[in-house]
Amino acid sequence: MPNQLSKNLNGRPSEEGRPLVHSVLELIWRQTRISRADIARRTGLSRSTVSEIVATLLRTGLVSEVGEAPSRGGRRAILLEFQDDAYLILGVDMGATHVSAALTNLRGAVFAWEHQGHPVRTDPDGTEALIRDLCDRCLATVKGARRKLLGIGLAVPAPVDPRAPERLSGVVLPSWRGHGGIGGLFAGFDVPVFVDNDANLGALAEHWWGAGKGVEDFAYVKVATGIGSGHMIRGQIYRGATGVAGEIGHISIDPSGPPCVCGNRGCLATYVGSEALVARALALLPDFPGSPLHRGKVTVAAIEDAALADDALAMKVVEEAALNLGIVIAGVLNLMNPAMVILGGGLARLDERLLNPLRETVLRRTLVNSIAASEIRTSGLGPRDIAIGAATHVLENALRDPRLFPGMEP
Repeated sequence: MPNQLSKNLNGRPSEEGRPLVHSVLELIWRQTRISRADIARRTGLSRSTVSEIVATLLRTGLVSEVGEAPSRGGRRAILLEFQDDAYLILGVDMGATHVSAALTNLRGAVFAWEHQGHPVRTDPDGTEALIRDLCDRCLATVKGARRKLLGIGLAVPAPVDPRAPERLSGVVLPSWRGHGGIGGLFAGFDVPVFVDNDANLGALAEHWWGAGKGVEDFAYVKVATGIGSGHMIRGQIYRGATGVAGEIGHISIDPSGPPCVCGNRGCLATYVGSEALVARALALLPDFPGSPLHRGKVTVAAIEDAALADDALAMKVVEEAALNLGIVIAGVLNLMNPAMVILGGGLARLDERLLNPLRETVLRRTLVNSIAASEIRTSGLGPRDIAIGAATHVLENALRDPRLFPGMEP
């Protein structure tokens, strides 16, 4: 398989493998329970072919026979059930200032979750050690988890070039330049590893399990240290020609604004990113002597907490952020006309306090039909969404290429 790390490192779902097995396996997964006869009817495959494929799947433990279907006259068909707990997946969210890890089954259920703040951008060695530690902690919570581990998904806070997914952007993460990328990060786990941009995987998680479930066209916008977006188009993540699609944080909203790490000026990230929000709150602090932000260190989390308590200073910072964010989201709506915009990241927990001023800005700056067709809401999965998306990335690839499952015939 292309772009392998350990066994596989790839930003795009695999299109390889056995297409007939893939079709049958994915159908059983989606239906949860189904008979061989129904599989044959739905796929158009002969019953003998279906029986042969099912025999292979039964040997892997991915599918089990669980009783008889209701009679339609004649002999009752035996039901097949997908085994959600047959294997486990680790999803890792490597943010700019934190690392999170989630251990899930093959249905997106989270069995273990670990999260820790860390200066990821400036400490590659410490980040790698922390990722391994959090993964080990997750695996230790479930008996036999290492033996059942199917793969690891990694979300990174930077664009991912599908031609070299192991290399991290030296522009976004300058301290990682020359570090050797993430090639040896999971070497001791001996399972396939898939890497992609964090906003893309946030979109994937929302599409499979969250607010975007059943929605074919939507945008997921992550508001954190940086600002990024993942775009679901006709049910697939759109990554662009070189994996850079969705970098809305580097859209300039003021050509004479502050300099950005990308070399441009006035980028959205310089107004709405975590550092910008803290700087703005500190600048306004003397004008709001009664604000709780005078007590303790001013952080984005503190601003969020104060906004949830309707503090005037914090709400001013949030409303300004909503205005700037709304300018770019309005452009996304006019350009792509998604059915939904989903906000993730720390600010998303403010919900309507953020969404109300954001919607007002968007309404003033979009075509009527564009905004009328689009719902703007916050994530349905909360702070775990990107780690869950990273695990889902592995599941998506395994369902498309069943050779990733141990014991599957090549």
